[in-house]
Amino acid sequence: MTIEFETPKPIAQIQFVLKTVAENMMRSQSREFDENEHAIPYGYIEFMHTAMRSTGGGSLTPRDEKPREGAEKRQPIGYQTLAAQIEMLAWGDVGFYLITPGGGLGAAAVQAAGSPEQRAKFLARFAGEKPTFAAMCMTEAGAGSDTSAIRTRAVLDETTKEWVINGEKIFVTAGDKSFTEYEQFGKGFIVVWASIDPTAGRSGMRAFVVESGTKGVSIVKLEHKLGIRASDTAVISLVDARVPYENVLGSPTVEKTTTGFKGAMATFDATRPLVAASGLGVARAALEFLKEKLTENGVTIRYGLPRNKLTSIERDVIDMEIQLRSAWLLVIKAVWMADNKKSNAMESSMSKVRAGDVTTKITQKAVEIMGPLGYSREFLLEKWFRDAKITDIYEGTGQINRLVVARQILGYSGKELR
Repeated sequence: MTIEFETPKPIAQIQFVLKTVAENMMRSQSREFDENEHAIPYGYIEFMHTAMRSTGGGSLTPRDEKPREGAEKRQPIGYQTLAAQIEMLAWGDVGFYLITPGGGLGAAAVQAAGSPEQRAKFLARFAGEKPTFAAMCMTEAGAGSDTSAIRTRAVLDETTKEWVINGEKIFVTAGDKSFTEYEQFGKGFIVVWASIDPTAGRSGMRAFVVESGTKGVSIVKLEHKLGIRASDTAVISLVDARVPYENVLGSPTVEKTTTGFKGAMATFDATRPLVAASGLGVARAALEFLKEKLTENGVTIRYGLPRNKLTSIERDVIDMEIQLRSAWLLVIKAVWMADNKKSNAMESSMSKVRAGDVTTKITQKAVEIMGPLGYSREFLLEKWFRDAKITDIYEGTGQINRLVVARQILGYSGKELR
């Protein structure tokens, strides 16, 4: 069996195109939208939506390619392609990547837990005339990493056959663009995780598609953040919000299983490697910038020498490159498994843990080596340092993902190892 590490040609072609976008549309506006948080770069959003529609899709979502009749069957590379796309866009600007029109986590939840009819209904809108967004609402003030502690409640109104949802969700990425009815955007939605039976624990958890403009739902607050400032992060309140019966993802009744909770976790298994990829895009940007500045100042990295013959800076740079490459290999393994329909809960969390560590360490070390210039706003390096930390926080903190890995290796349940 041959193991190849060359980037497949279709992915390399996409990377080439996206690098042009990253350099000319993202980097050039990074500072402006970092300093003007919550401003919306309509030009970038419209451009990306048009570009994605022209290539047969309306969002950054994996697509299964059906081989032509008589053609040789190819290995699926949907998630691998998506990881490469995201890494390159995050290399340009991770905040801009997070406002690229499309389904995001909201679409991922529909893909993982929805029926074929629901996927057809809700995912098709991303290929519409206008840029469209979706978001996932899971985190609450009392339910952060412990998603099983969610207190948002959904009750079925037997008279109208509607779900009535009450609760508040915090730290919703792209929540404003997904729910607020902007004239420039299509009709988006948020996916709200709620309990249909609090006494059933995880078995009672379900996800509900709540479309933009639904009465009783409001954006309470937009967070001011350390990094990814081009992306909105919202607090969303639901007060007697009525949702159609058919908008529940999965079974509307409680069984003696954790199907609802597993639907949420399946979403994360697919998306955590993609979050890792976005962080590594930031890390690569910082490392490449550092090497460029070192070269300008006459510092050459002498590869192949014993470590005791290298300078401290040379050792640091080589170590940073090793960290980046090892983290990327974990991402590739996790997305390859997703493409091939293999269970990847452990590998997904491993890639997220490693990327969170590596992204933070590389950007911090780059600032350290650059000294005052690394701390200065003259360059984007200090911004990448601020952008980096979120990789270790959202979609499951490093601590939680370490628990997931430990449980998988040791064979413990969540109750046995907390």
